[in-house]
This record gives sequence, structure tokens and C-alpha cells, in this order.
Amino acid sequence: MLASDTLGGPAALEAAFEAIATREVDVVIGTQVVAKGHHFPHLTLVGVVDADLGLDGGDLRAAERTFQLVTQVVGRAGRAERPGHALLQTYDPGADVIRAIARGDRDGFLGVEQAARQRHAMPPYGRLVALIVSGPDQGEVMTIGRALARTAPRDLDGFDVLGPAPAPLSLLRGRYRVRLLVRAPRRLNVQAVLRPWLDAQAIPGRVRLQVDVDPYNFL
Repeated sequence: MLASDTLGGPAALEAAFEAIATREVDVVIGTQVVAKGHHFPHLTLVGVVDADLGLDGGDLRAAERTFQLVTQVVGRAGRAERPGHALLQTYDPGADVIRAIARGDRDGFLGVEQAARQRHAMPPYGRLVALIVSGPDQGEVMTIGRALARTAPRDLDGFDVLGPAPAPLSLLRGRYRVRLLVRAPRRLNVQAVLRPWLDAQAIPGRVRLQVDVDPYNFL
């Protein structure tokens, strides 16, 4: 089993890859650690379990990350003389990203993803701000999240608030977390809108509000 939490460090990882290359090991079970940049000359079959698992959770970049990761791991097979094959387990074989992976159609996937973002005014055609409310009491955290949504500015064209909803990591280090996503047009000075709205909120000291403008991580 190759995973970052089961290997003792770079030396152990290198030894494992050497064992695979010399065919001391013929069946490899691993996580993302085996996906990127490794050459296994005798590997001819790759299976990906739950290939669409990463599409859940409301991550804007979920499809592109899934395409990148699965394409990389599929590319480990058939890198030498013998041809390679890949099997993808998916709950939604009709999903655009899964179909693009099966066809090896990078440009087609990017075109569909770009059109979807433009249609929904998502980055790079709009802006997002992630608001994470966290605290020790689940009910209180959700109540504050709802208050934020209720008092959000209503008179700005293209400015809206999605949520609150439990964050993908809804409990972290003993603190419950709910997330709101603010969507705004690119032309808007979003920081100038956020400041008076958030400053007007009554938030107890035990509750934390994190603001992430143009978020990269959606957990």
C-alpha cells in the first residue's frame, strides 16, 4: 500500500518504487502519491476506484482537479513497449469530466468547463468570497450563518450569497464550520462591500468568521 501516511519518508518511497520497477511487486494499491511523474515500465492496467468522488462538496475546481489527477494516474499504464488500459469506477459515467477522461479529450473538457463558468458567472468571469463561520456550538454557528445571509446587501446587481451550509470539513479541531459563498461581478470592489456588511454583525468572541477573497481552497 503506497500512501503518504504509510511510508516512512523519501527513502522508503524510493525503495518501494524500485521494487515495482524490478517486478518484486506486481500489484500496487495506492493513493495520489503514485499518480504523478513516476515511470513503471511493466504497469499495463490501472483501476481508479470512485473516480468521481472528488466532484462532491461544492468545490469550484473539483472537475479540473479530477481531470488532472485521474488523467495522471491513468497515464502510468502503458508507458513502455506494452499497451496500457484503464478502468474507471464512477457513479455518473455521463458526467462531462468522466467522458472527457475516457476520450482523452483535454481541450473538450476545458471548453465545457469554461462555458459552464461563464454561464454561472463563476471565476474567471466573476468573483467569489468564502465566508467560514466556526465555533464550538453547531446551532449557534448555523444561526450566525443565516443572519449573515439575511443581512447581505440586496441592491447590487450580480451580488448574491449562497448558503449557509455545512462546510465540507464540517467539524475541525472541535469547532463546527458552516460556509457561505459570495458571488459578485468582476467590476465590483468586493472588499468595499464586505467591510460594512460584516462589521455590522454581532459575532460572539467564541465564534470565528474567516473571509477568503478569491478562494483557492473550498474545504
